[in-house]
Amino acid sequence: MCESISFLHAAIPTRLDSRRIVDVLGNAYGEQAAKRGEAWVEVLGKEYVNDQQKLQSINQFFNQLEFSTDQKIWGENNYWATPLEFIGANAGDCEDFALAKYFSLLELGIKDERLRIVMVKAMMINQYHMVLAYYPSPTVEPLILDNLIGEIKVASERKDLIPIYSFNGKQLWLNKKRIQGVVAGKSSRLKRWDDLNRRMGLKNLRQPVTNME
Repeated sequence: MCESISFLHAAIPTRLDSRRIVDVLGNAYGEQAAKRGEAWVEVLGKEYVNDQQKLQSINQFFNQLEFSTDQKIWGENNYWATPLEFIGANAGDCEDFALAKYFSLLELGIKDERLRIVMVKAMMINQYHMVLAYYPSPTVEPLILDNLIGEIKVASERKDLIPIYSFNGKQLWLNKKRIQGVVAGKSSRLKRWDDLNRRMGLKNLRQPVTNME
């Protein structure tokens, strides 16, 4: 596969041996985590005809992992895990699903401007929730990748989701409508986003407080 693993940072591509990803996951989290790493690397290394195939493959892969709370996994109320930590722990909350999908799709060559991580109010569970949006073009409604349901749907078919704000590697938007939103500055304004990007990489992977295997 291509060894420019750009998911290690939202803005700065980093060259990395894919084999090392698997080894690091195995050393940090055990044999099952290494196997999940191998499956992830395989998904990232496939040949895809179009973006739709990439979305389906990445959405399906991550939606196989377990959903749990940050408190149970990491021992705190709101922790944004890196993709490697999410795969290693074998569980995450909605932020971890959305973020891992985002970075993986960047690695598959989807442009950052087509992706937005979206904080929403999810009416079906009556709480805040995070999803990933893919914009085929700037003026059309996005497709929504969500861990609550397996099917990728256009935003107008997800009336249960009320967008609040969204961001990608460069911009932050306040969402007053489903298609775009109002630019509110750079995504670096988000402290947890900055913290996540500082932690991206193969070192100092956090250990879960609960074994989710």
